[in-house]
Amino acid sequence: MMLRRLTLRDFVIVTALEVDLGTGFTALTGETGAGKSILIDALQLALGSRGDAGVVREGAARADITAEFDLAPALAQRLNPWLQEAGFDAEPGAPLLLRRVVDAQGKSRAWVNGSPATVAQLRELGEHLVDIHGQHAWQSLTRADSVRALVDAQAGVDTAALQAAWAQRRDARKRLDDARARQADLDRERERLQWQLGEVDKLNPGADEWPELNAEHQRLAHGQAILDAAQLALNLVSEADDNADALTSRAVSALEDVAHVEAHLGNALEVLRSAQAQLQDAAHSLNAALRHTELDPERLNEIDQRMASWLGLARRYRRPPEELHALWQGWKQELAELDAATDLAGLEKAAQQADAAWQKVARAASGLRKQVAPRLARDVTEAMQQLGMAGGRFDVGFTELPEPQAHGLEAIEFLVAGHAGSTPRPLAKVASGGELSRLALAIAVTTSRREGSDTQVGTLIFDEIDSGVGGQVADTVGRLMQQLGEGRQVLAVTHLAQVAASAHQHLVVSKALQGGQTTSDIRPVEGEPRVHEVARMLGGQITDTSRAHAQAMLTTAHAASPADTGGAKAKPRKAATTRQEAA
Repeated sequence: MMLRRLTLRDFVIVTALEVDLGTGFTALTGETGAGKSILIDALQLALGSRGDAGVVREGAARADITAEFDLAPALAQRLNPWLQEAGFDAEPGAPLLLRRVVDAQGKSRAWVNGSPATVAQLRELGEHLVDIHGQHAWQSLTRADSVRALVDAQAGVDTAALQAAWAQRRDARKRLDDARARQADLDRERERLQWQLGEVDKLNPGADEWPELNAEHQRLAHGQAILDAAQLALNLVSEADDNADALTSRAVSALEDVAHVEAHLGNALEVLRSAQAQLQDAAHSLNAALRHTELDPERLNEIDQRMASWLGLARRYRRPPEELHALWQGWKQELAELDAATDLAGLEKAAQQADAAWQKVARAASGLRKQVAPRLARDVTEAMQQLGMAGGRFDVGFTELPEPQAHGLEAIEFLVAGHAGSTPRPLAKVASGGELSRLALAIAVTTSRREGSDTQVGTLIFDEIDSGVGGQVADTVGRLMQQLGEGRQVLAVTHLAQVAASAHQHLVVSKALQGGQTTSDIRPVEGEPRVHEVARMLGGQITDTSRAHAQAMLTTAHAASPADTGGAKAKPRKAATTRQEAA
């Protein structure tokens, strides 16, 4: 996997620039203030770093950055499912395109393979693509979280699983602690609910009982009035001397005698016959009502007493009677929840299980960390010998924490002994600024060349991480980066001639004034122009002597590189190229 192309438009002092990057080790050099870090800054923006209006070239509407990556098969196999799930095109063998646009108001937009994306998605992808070591990388060596993250990355610790187990442990303990703190209040609340439920349990109100009681009470309370009304109606309809049924019958008989003479009376006759039938039906219903309606003072008294109980409880708890059943059921649910909340034994068991689960994950993480620590210490110690710290020793220290933390069971710190025979001590207490810089470089080189990891990124970037070193150490830095470039793509912004001379490709940054505006240009150099640039980096006036020195450095550096001598390990190498558009 490698960064194939980086395209910049209206970024800082770049009008338009396209850089095709090659495999191996590429050095980026230039005069102080020429803008050597522009490519790194642009790439970080494409990988999701914070962007604001300040990155937009003066007078332009927006800055536009595109980074194109070739994915190795193993990385593509790992990333393609994520890309497809997120809705991004992921064709086998196709390059990965990350694009970021920041306008003059500071608003940002992002794309992955041409589809809109979030900045967070760019950052997530960037973690798999590029590893950037800045010139102040040594500062992170004194921070516990950075040290732990570096060791975890080397050890392959599943930090997501560790965090998830910790969150479950924390939540279980919080539930237990809350229950313990509230135990007295919960007990009082439980007793209150039990007393209230005991009162309502005696009534045992049915869900639809209140409206039924009301209806029955109405019937019983008005029983005599119902009987009197029904009897009177029956008398008038069919039982009195001049009842409605008899009168209607006489009217029907009168019209039947003449209906055949006067056709218009036929309609009246049919209406009267229908009325007579309805009167007879009414009489039948009234008789039935009189037979079934009974006066039941005992039942009426029973209902009066039950309704009084309903109303008494409803008034006590300030609810309408029809809501009493729902209130009762709600109290039952509350009591069940309180019983669960006061189940300290159950909560303690859940907390113990969550703690055991976290302990298992944490111990596994500790095992991986302590397994990788000796190898990391050995490799960094070896690198220190080459970087001017002969006799020095590097170690990874573990201190058991008095209380478990989200990150595990131990604190991790880097220890260093500056010379032979001394005991390693915390790095920040014994290392000088220059030593810290070299240690950061030793650690970066050591961890970056770790082989056989599926999570290994393909592109390494060193942004002036070699500041503060020189002489023979600078030769070593160049040789180490050259070795890294044999298996990875390495890009280094450097001010050291020895490092630049060791690069497989060399890009030079220059700044010029065009049309009243300062612009930056990046161009590849080889042959005589490269000799000239290395001679410039050696310092002082460029002379035949400095040119000869530069040529000797280049010859020596590449005579030791199999890839540049055509030896058995030589690999075809794509050169870096740039295309610059005028403003």
